[in-house]
Formats: sequence, C-alpha cells, structure tokens
Amino acid sequence: MMRTVRRALGHARLVAKAALDQPALWRQKWFSAGQEYADRWAATPPTPNPTPAPAPNPLEAFFEARHQGPGIWKWRHYFDAYHRHLAPLRHRENLVVLEIGIYSGGSLDMWRDYFGPTLQLIGVDIAPACKSYERPGIKVLIGDQADRAFWRRAIADGTIPPVDVVIDDGGHTDEQQRNTLEELLPHLKPGGVYLCEDVHGADSSFSAYVAGLAQALHGGGRMQSNEGEPERRLVVPASGWQAAVHSVHVYPFVVAVEKRAAAVPELIASKHGTQWQPHLT
Repeated sequence: MMRTVRRALGHARLVAKAALDQPALWRQKWFSAGQEYADRWAATPPTPNPTPAPAPNPLEAFFEARHQGPGIWKWRHYFDAYHRHLAPLRHRENLVVLEIGIYSGGSLDMWRDYFGPTLQLIGVDIAPACKSYERPGIKVLIGDQADRAFWRRAIADGTIPPVDVVIDDGGHTDEQQRNTLEELLPHLKPGGVYLCEDVHGADSSFSAYVAGLAQALHGGGRMQSNEGEPERRLVVPASGWQAAVHSVHVYPFVVAVEKRAAAVPELIASKHGTQWQPHLT
C-alpha cells in the first residue's frame, strides 16, 4: 500500500506540474476562470437561510474554555472542519496522532481531551525547547519537517509508528508542507486523515500541488461499458492514487486528505431501474 501511494504521489506531482506548464495553457485558462467566478461570487450578498443550531463541537468547546495555561492559536473555522473529519476516529483503538508544530503546547492538551486518555500522541517541532512538553502518552521529536531524511529515519526505526491522523501546523512553507505530506501520507493507516493548516494565498505553490492531487482523483484507466451487466454498467480501473485515497477536501487555509479504509481496484457505476428515456439507454 505504501509503495502504491508513493507511486501515486509521483503521478500527482506530474499532474500538478502539468497544470502550470506552458503547453497546458488551457488548464491555466480554466483555473483563472474559476478564480474569477469565485471573486464575482464574493460580491453577491448571501441569502439568509436559517438552519438549526449545530451540536456542540468539543474542539471548539475546549478552545473556548482555555483562558490560562499553554496557549492554543487556531483559526476558528478549523474546528468545524476538524470535527467533521476526525469525529469518526475518536473511538478507534490504539489511535496514533502526529502533530507537527507544537509551539506553546496547548494543542497537545486539546487533542488529548478530544481523543481520550488512551491516545498515543506524537509532537514534532524544530525548537528544542518543545521537548519539555513530553510526558506519559505524549512523545516529542525535535527535527526539521522539510528534511525528508528526518522523517525516513523516524519511520524506519519505529520512532513514528503507522499513524491515524497527521496535523501539519508547522512552518507553513510550500516545501515543508509538500515534503511532509509526501513522506507521511504513505505511513497513514487505512481510514486515516491528513490535515495541513495555513495554506495561505491564491498563489500558494502547495495549493496548486493539492489541486493536482484532487485532479488525479478524476483520472483512472480506460472506461469499460458492459451493456448486459447493470451492476457493472460502467467500470474504470482505479489508479494507485484512487485505490488508496478516498477524497481531498479544501477549506479556507486548510486541506484534508482522507485515505480509504480498504483499497479499491475499480470504480463502478451501477444502473438500477426499469424505465429509461429511449435516447439515454
């Protein structure tokens, strides 16, 4: 699975590069058209649409209650996105969470509260002083997240076991974000979630890279049409990336990548029902 994801990441990098290469001007044209549409949308007044009050978000509740002690610094809209993706993992046995960028240590407390006392939490920071946050249940590694050799050593010697959740709140440079994703995503357990914070700026190179990852989900092999098999009416052999990755999500300043719980060899469009328009059979 890890080898498959690494190959797929290589393919996704090529897709991202192709989106910016001179021969692919049509991609840039459509990319620009999307940005222009979003800019126009921003000028449209929102239509009021009352909705029921959402259930309390335990991450946000913990943040609101933190008035003293180790600091937590988060964009408020992160809490909804995080709870959406992480809530299904809260009761997983032997959960391992890796957070890059410890800063003042408050987020370590937040994750411990959210996932429970049996959580195995690994913090990574470039500042040696952050080693002081280590305590039972929390391991702290000191290293440069842009250094691929650092990640490879820690994985090879078992210092970083396979993880369920990665939260990249580190240095926020494009190189750091990309190198960290490429080294850790193959090490993410099936059904795991990879989160990268602070993807800032419409011209962010990492944002373009993520667009390549998302676009790769729309690829795949040659589509097969099976007229006599309604359950397998259309079938596309899954690429390595599609087989391993469930989805790529983009929110303001934050990206979430979800891995599949189990690899899928193909994508299938089944056809159910008996009444069809004659020209759409």
